[in-house]
Amino acid sequence: MRGQTNESILAPGLQRRLRNNPTDAERRMWNPLLHRQLDGCKFRRQHPYCDFILDFVCMERKVVVEVDGGQHADSVVDAKRDEFLRKGGFAVLRFWNHDVLNDPMAVANEIHRILLTRQSHHPHPGPPLEGEGEEPR
Repeated sequence: MRGQTNESILAPGLQRRLRNNPTDAERRMWNPLLHRQLDGCKFRRQHPYCDFILDFVCMERKVVVEVDGGQHADSVVDAKRDEFLRKGGFAVLRFWNHDVLNDPMAVANEIHRILLTRQSHHPHPGPPLEGEGEEPR
């Protein structure tokens, strides 16, 4: 992701190390996000974006999913990061490791609900193509 990512994130290979060594909760969270299972949305994991590496992101719908342990409780850094991402048009969802490990379906259902609210709608579809919608003669 050259161009949108800080070189200090890319250079040391942090993204690859995080992807190759997921936490138990991240591994569990990845299962329902794989293979476009939630409304056909493609998710990336450990995706670099500006000065951050996002746990999971759907770029099409601009939804970020973070899976956090207790060290993130009341984190000022996380609050600033979330605000930066929201200003960029992202919805940021944070789930505790405990919730992902104990009820992954509830977490997946919440992510799916948010994805549905961020669908692109085309209020004025184009006219039918020539020959479409006409009665056969």
